[in-house]
Amino acid sequence: MNRDIENRKDIEQLINTFYAKVRADELIGFIFNDVAKVDWHKHLPVMYDFWENIIFLSNKYTGNPMSVHMTLSEKVPFTKEHFERWMQLFAGTVDELFEGKKANIAKEKAAGIAAIMETKLVSPFKIVR
Repeated sequence: MNRDIENRKDIEQLINTFYAKVRADELIGFIFNDVAKVDWHKHLPVMYDFWENIIFLSNKYTGNPMSVHMTLSEKVPFTKEHFERWMQLFAGTVDELFEGKKANIAKEKAAGIAAIMETKLVSPFKIVR
């Protein structure tokens, strides 16, 4: 039995493990590695802040993830399968490492975020800027 997500160190473990899987993934890895060319040294601390805010309401994250993903979607068309794979990897990583109330919150929030982004970025009726 795994313990629940309790602190930032746990979030760092979750995010590091998750993004290691993302980078190696055949379906979505190229988006991060080749299209976005993510600078992981800079991106991971931002993700720690983002998820710490989501799970613990820390108010450490400031940013606009939708804007970043909208710009990225202009370079590579996102598909429903991309979002499903992201969610599968995220939920699988949470389940592999943690269990409990905060772990469930992380999965629920991730599913909500993925659904909103998928609706806005995959829909054939995108809003023209």
